[in-house]
Amino acid sequence: MTAAPRLWAVVGATGTGKTDLSLRLVEALGGAGRRAEIVNADAMQLYRGMDVGTAKLPTQHRRGIPHHLFDELDVTDEAAVATYQPRARSIIRDIFERDGDAVLIGGSGLYVSSVVFDFRFPPRDDRLRAQWESELAAAGPGALFARLQEQDPTTAARIDPRNGRRIVRALEILAQGGETHGAALPAAPVLWHPDTRLIGVHVERAALVERLDARVERMWRGGMLDEVAGLRRAGLEGGVTASRAIGYAQALAQLRGELDEVSAIEQTQALTRRYARRQVSWFRRYAGITWVDPDVDAGTLVESAPAPTRD
Repeated sequence: MTAAPRLWAVVGATGTGKTDLSLRLVEALGGAGRRAEIVNADAMQLYRGMDVGTAKLPTQHRRGIPHHLFDELDVTDEAAVATYQPRARSIIRDIFERDGDAVLIGGSGLYVSSVVFDFRFPPRDDRLRAQWESELAAAGPGALFARLQEQDPTTAARIDPRNGRRIVRALEILAQGGETHGAALPAAPVLWHPDTRLIGVHVERAALVERLDARVERMWRGGMLDEVAGLRRAGLEGGVTASRAIGYAQALAQLRGELDEVSAIEQTQALTRRYARRQVSWFRRYAGITWVDPDVDAGTLVESAPAPTRD
């Protein structure tokens, strides 16, 4: 009898220590006779070259553990969860076929949920999307958001009125006669893989704010501007998704002379804190999630989840 493969999801707000816990979890699984590999569920860590601003773990620090779905995209590519989902699930199936556990790690709520739960995405229509994006560029998100409020007030209530990409996607789906998921969990989510363990990493709000603010300052000291200058030469400003990432948009504005360094850092800190609040709210809705401190003994997580066996 061998242990059936398990999907572990290590989730939580940015800056809570998910990366370190995922490494310790894989090592604890190894100590229990279960090999495991890590799969990325952070949308911005899909991008090559976006390292400093995403706190991406360098290859030499990955302790020999296989890591998947890092550095998959150029900064000019558009990241889309509907594309990510089948790719991530295919990789996880391959890990299972090798008799390994998969450790999904990230704080991008929709990306995590698309893998963990039975999410089905409406079709895309390039023509409709181009139409809405043209209108977004001309009029800004306000006018489109007002239209979304008229057509689907429930979805509009769940979307940041400044998030043009989400608004465009919702209108694109509605124009095809579909129903939007409102960038939210289904009412009664069903696990994609029956043997899934959800682990949330929690840091008290005051301590997290301090950690996040310090992290942003380290980003700038650690070469954020140099990284963004190089990515700018690679076409970052033309990237639909990457150019809007928190920190990268502010560094670009600093390089263009639109923000000074103090303002760029302060704006990044404020947006990071706001994003962390949204992440916590998202993952709090997960039924069956176990919340742990960042320094939890990973061995206790493995011991508390005895795996079923298979022939």
